[in-house]
Amino acid sequence: MWILVNNLLCCPVYFIPGDQEHMLFYASEKFPEEHGLFKYVNEHGGSSNAYTSTEDTNYHFDINTDSFDEALDRFAQFFIKPLMSADATMREIKSVDSENKKNLLTDSRRMRQLQKHLSREDHPYHKFSTGNMDTLHVQPEAKGIDIRSELIKFYDEHYSANIMHLVVYGKENLDKTQGLVEELFQEIRNTDKSIPRFPGQPCTLDHLQVLVKAVPIRQGHELTVSWPVTPSIHHYEEAPCRYIGRLIGHEGEGSLFHALKMRGWATSLYAGEAGCTMEYSFFNVSINLTDAGHENIQDIVGLLFRQIKLLQLSGVSQWIFDELSAICEAKFHYQAKIHPIAYAKSISSKMKMYPTKHWLVGSSLPSKFNPATVEKVLDDLSPDNVRIFWKSNKFEGQTDKVEPWYNTAYSLEKITKFTIQEWVQSAPDENLHLPTPNVFIPTDFSLKDFDDENQVLEQDNIFPVLLRKTSFSRLWYKPDTKFFKPKAYIKMDFNCPLAFSSPDSAVLSNIFVWLLVDYLNEYAYYAQVAGLHYGLSLSDNGFELSLVGFNHKLRILLEAVIQKIANFEVKPDRFSVIKETVTKAYRNYKFRQPYNQAMSYCSLVLQDHSWPWTEKLDALSCLKAEDLANFVPMLLSRTFVECYIAGNVEKSEAESMVKHIEDVLFNDPKPICRPLYPSQFLTSRVAELGAGMKYFYHQEGSNPSDENSALVHYIQVHQDEFSMNSKLQLFELIAKQATFHQLRTIEQLGYITSLSQRNDSGVYGVQFIIQSSVKGPGHVDSRVESLLKDLESKLYKMSDEEFKSNVTALIDMKLEKHKNLSEESLFYWGEIQEGTLKFNRIDAEVATLREIKKEELIDFFDEYIKVGAPKKKSLSICVYGNQHLKEMPSDKDKVVAPSIEIEDIVGFRKSQPLYGSLKGCSQLKL
Repeated sequence: MWILVNNLLCCPVYFIPGDQEHMLFYASEKFPEEHGLFKYVNEHGGSSNAYTSTEDTNYHFDINTDSFDEALDRFAQFFIKPLMSADATMREIKSVDSENKKNLLTDSRRMRQLQKHLSREDHPYHKFSTGNMDTLHVQPEAKGIDIRSELIKFYDEHYSANIMHLVVYGKENLDKTQGLVEELFQEIRNTDKSIPRFPGQPCTLDHLQVLVKAVPIRQGHELTVSWPVTPSIHHYEEAPCRYIGRLIGHEGEGSLFHALKMRGWATSLYAGEAGCTMEYSFFNVSINLTDAGHENIQDIVGLLFRQIKLLQLSGVSQWIFDELSAICEAKFHYQAKIHPIAYAKSISSKMKMYPTKHWLVGSSLPSKFNPATVEKVLDDLSPDNVRIFWKSNKFEGQTDKVEPWYNTAYSLEKITKFTIQEWVQSAPDENLHLPTPNVFIPTDFSLKDFDDENQVLEQDNIFPVLLRKTSFSRLWYKPDTKFFKPKAYIKMDFNCPLAFSSPDSAVLSNIFVWLLVDYLNEYAYYAQVAGLHYGLSLSDNGFELSLVGFNHKLRILLEAVIQKIANFEVKPDRFSVIKETVTKAYRNYKFRQPYNQAMSYCSLVLQDHSWPWTEKLDALSCLKAEDLANFVPMLLSRTFVECYIAGNVEKSEAESMVKHIEDVLFNDPKPICRPLYPSQFLTSRVAELGAGMKYFYHQEGSNPSDENSALVHYIQVHQDEFSMNSKLQLFELIAKQATFHQLRTIEQLGYITSLSQRNDSGVYGVQFIIQSSVKGPGHVDSRVESLLKDLESKLYKMSDEEFKSNVTALIDMKLEKHKNLSEESLFYWGEIQEGTLKFNRIDAEVATLREIKKEELIDFFDEYIKVGAPKKKSLSICVYGNQHLKEMPSDKDKVVAPSIEIEDIVGFRKSQPLYGSLKGCSQLKL
């Protein structure tokens, strides 16, 4: 269920629509319980949320089918007779303020607001887009404005049925669904409100031909060249911005990015429409720069405008548009099924932008070749219409202005079109040219006939089978007999025991993977554009290769990747660029959100063979290209390849792919890889905390400018076992809404407040995550303990009916079918990666839930979760922001025996016993 309200462009100076979103979703006259819908859908296997975007506010929920009618009634009442009490209003203002404080040091938000700040003050685009305590309370109060009255006024004026769009997705037939909607929503007022229009771009001549230098929080350099353009939504079938974005953003040989990359000036480039609304839009080219690129900014801008000139002189090509159209058509007609809530969101957004006949399609199918429309946008990409935003830490101390909402330091200078023309003329010669035809565009969409070869796998819920096993590899295979798409899903985990044996090995493994991606980029980009995606990333025990998409030409890409691994060589110039990139990534760890830091520390305590980022940064500083050249052969010398191949692929094809990998890597006269020793399979081990023990780790936040603190309160429970899993998940479901309501809504501890299950290589527990700008982590930890006491009472007093309702909700959630091949494959690949191989997990856990009794859940809680439980194993990670740092010494002093203060994370982990490894290979037989 999804409803969209067109309202934002009419917001006043202080940010009403965002707070309205919070308040409207709070309570109604018919259902006055605070957050009643949130609680109801959570207890019946669903979720609810809302968000405010540039032009509209979106509200949505999903829920188990049997509970849908009542949930829809509750939802409708928000728009009929909402309750907006004074107490609730103030609480939600604090929530908005907390959300804003969370984002103050996020570079993407800071730059977006700076771009908005440098625009027409009378245009809605210029306004502060989040809201905080100052705009929603302090300023209105000083002016004698009652913000609650303003919220009610805003609702009365702008929440009108004629500018709302509703999408309902359910199992009932259309007649019944329509009748239910008419019955429940007919009382929404229709004031015949017109959607506010603000014609014209938000930038005048005063805001164009400018070069803005800004100081970011994180280390690095980025260039964004931006032009106001006509919103392409008005020409969605001609797709002018997509056509241009595909050419400027291309990454193959002859492209702008390839030229910048070869000079060592850029690591990524994006081109396309941004900030698009019905009234205005921008075309942006964003480039992540190296240090060398930062020193050559004029040449980079000159090459960009030279690329634009090339497109103008080349004319709009029919074959390029036809290629774009063919790719879009293939992606649309063979798109995977998505979750109903995402589908409803997609349609509701389209309803306000497209004619009725295109609500389901939107702009997915560009079909009208119109050179004039494309040429018009190309003309807009001119030197006299440009805004250049250049951010770098090197500008620190060199700026003279400050953006008021995020305090971003910046300077501004005017540049003329003649200056840019000089840059174009002085830029280095590069062989920029249009891309070649894309050989990866699929043309064979036929489905394999699995009837003959898979008779044993006829049932609808088949599991992967172990199709092939050697000392080099293991192949799990699952044909697609459910989704019927011409696509495949492949995962290959290269288990290399040396990969994370030390901080040096971890860093070298990381650079190795980065370089592989770098070397493959120009070739694999064509496949990605055509709907065949690949990825290389670090895994728990080595590195992982993923290939997902149309199966027609998948093997071509797979063989290219394997060949690149086999023939890997270190190119010193690319090594230097990647080392610089990885170094910045490690240095930017210190600027992560405090709750991310706390979660990272928790992983460092628990997961064997994990290393602090500070040690990896130290190791990186002295590495040279020859170190990597010496390391990679050793890394690959002992390797085992775990493979999962699913989808529109026959058995023989799957076996042939894996056989090819073995031939290239293992069976060469001078093999690159040799098999693992049996003992090397036992990996991914997790530290076991002591029963009845409570551990603490206190740490200053790594960013001294961040006022937010964070707590991760982790309770380790058990190693994978169906009955225990079910009890833990049931507790989480029951406790989740209570956690949110008490700690966020009532106590206002922080916008980020959650309870979730945690799984470390098959070791399960729960974690409370709270980030707060108002209270230190020591206080927050005490409130979690108090909450657990409240949950103890809640469980003891829970009626049999409420207990059964929660059990049913959890069962329904588990029995929800996978929507597409990727979702199904991720589930099975998780079992393979962790070594659990319990492909029947869903059915088995549902079976235990059908038999569970309330007394069993209470016994579980009393034994493992509650305060003072005899087998409880808890770990509190406390990260202190600058305004709470003074509390850390006293909080540490409160840790007395038998509780334990962890001073050295890795030293502590090394002293703890480890859970047995679930990974292994030799015990499985074909």
